[in-house]
Amino acid sequence: MRRLAAVLVALGAAALLAGPVAAHPLGNFSVSRYTAIHLDERSVELRYVVDLAEIPTFQELQAQGVVADPAHPGALAYAARKADALRAGLRLEVGGQALTLERHAVEILFPPGAGGLPTLKLGARYRATLPPPRGTAALSYRDENYADRAGWKEVILTAGPGVTLVVSSVPEQDRSQALADYPADLLDSPPQDTAAHALFTRDGIVVADVPSAPTAPTAGDQALRPNRQAAGDVGLPRLLQATSGGVGVILLALVVAAGLGALHALEPGHGKTMVAAYLVGSRGTAWHAVVLGVVVTASHTAAVYALGAATLYASRYVVPERIYPWLAVATGVTIAGLGLYLLGQRSRGEHAHGHDHHDHDRVHHHHGHEHGHDHAHGHHHHDPAVSLKQLFTLGVTGGIVPCPAALVVLLGAVSLGRIGFGLVLIVAFSAGLAAVLIATGLLVIHARRILLAASGEGRIVTRWLPLTSAALITLVGVAMTIRALHAVLPGGAAS
Repeated sequence: MRRLAAVLVALGAAALLAGPVAAHPLGNFSVSRYTAIHLDERSVELRYVVDLAEIPTFQELQAQGVVADPAHPGALAYAARKADALRAGLRLEVGGQALTLERHAVEILFPPGAGGLPTLKLGARYRATLPPPRGTAALSYRDENYADRAGWKEVILTAGPGVTLVVSSVPEQDRSQALADYPADLLDSPPQDTAAHALFTRDGIVVADVPSAPTAPTAGDQALRPNRQAAGDVGLPRLLQATSGGVGVILLALVVAAGLGALHALEPGHGKTMVAAYLVGSRGTAWHAVVLGVVVTASHTAAVYALGAATLYASRYVVPERIYPWLAVATGVTIAGLGLYLLGQRSRGEHAHGHDHHDHDRVHHHHGHEHGHDHAHGHHHHDPAVSLKQLFTLGVTGGIVPCPAALVVLLGAVSLGRIGFGLVLIVAFSAGLAAVLIATGLLVIHARRILLAASGEGRIVTRWLPLTSAALITLVGVAMTIRALHAVLPGGAAS
């Protein structure tokens, strides 16, 4: 009973969280990089740190066959190989001359992440000999590793005794304590520094009228440390631990997963506005809302499964993080296209409706009975009806971009040997997300009926509601497309 109570408390705590929280502070897909460059009179030292979140760590360990234990001989050998591979992506020049970096030390850690998955943090020290001093020298550094991955990217440059920094493009003090303490106010817009340029002098050679910069302690003096902000196993990934409490606990875990999916759907950007606009501008019924929810559940679940399969079996060719923004682009374009189609369709319907009224007026003097009969049915004939094809398109676009937490659950389930339970959890999560969209649809359908009862089928209902809803769908699609394109265009990967 105590064990059951503990599991129930854990599940209840997960349900109270505001949606599935990522364990890594920069997100489940991120790869962060940090370089501390230190100059002395004879050499330059680089302390280089990479911090891989859960999903890139899973891919790396799977591809290399590494055990996530820093004391394991295989992990130590991997760290040395990886440090050498990363060195190939670092470019360091002084006075226009490329310097050869030599590896002097390497460290590796596997801090725990979400869903039972580890994260990976690797630190390496490289050193190069400086050419003889010849007045003021120019230093140029560029980090070309993981160029297509979003994350925290930071470079600092410090100087020791006998060296004066004349000018530098990067600061001397770091902001993340070598990727161990990410400032909360910068997590939404982390620094994106991958290069440094500086002028420096040595051996007492000082440029006139340029004050010497104060010497700052290098962050490279600290040992590799886990992230201070790394949260425990929370939200949806936490539920993977619920298989040991019996059938009742598993069922409760599924209910909690559905609740977390509903909370996730309440966050901005999950199609609620689009669903409401479509159904309020059409003759939508409760059945249409349910169909829409089922399609959203199926598309979201299928997207998570497909992306999980790509991560497991095609990680060398497919980077899941790069798929997400392109899925969002496709979604935005599809929604905008649907909105434009509806706008044209409903404009033509209104035009035809106006002609019908004109024809009725012409016939009125000769066929009064026919005019009255036609007029009684004219509004219904021209009202925009719900198309199953449009409904399917709406449902697929509402669920095709999967939640990263759901992907973490799938990979965590594979890692823990609980694949079946992980698959069912994702279905429950998707069902919770769809339930919010169904509820939204039912609310707007009910609101439309109230409006009809209050004002009848006047111009507001027959003309302006359909046209406004189509225009709103178009605007939502355009906004989603612009936002998604910002993520896939050069320089937008960090957004």
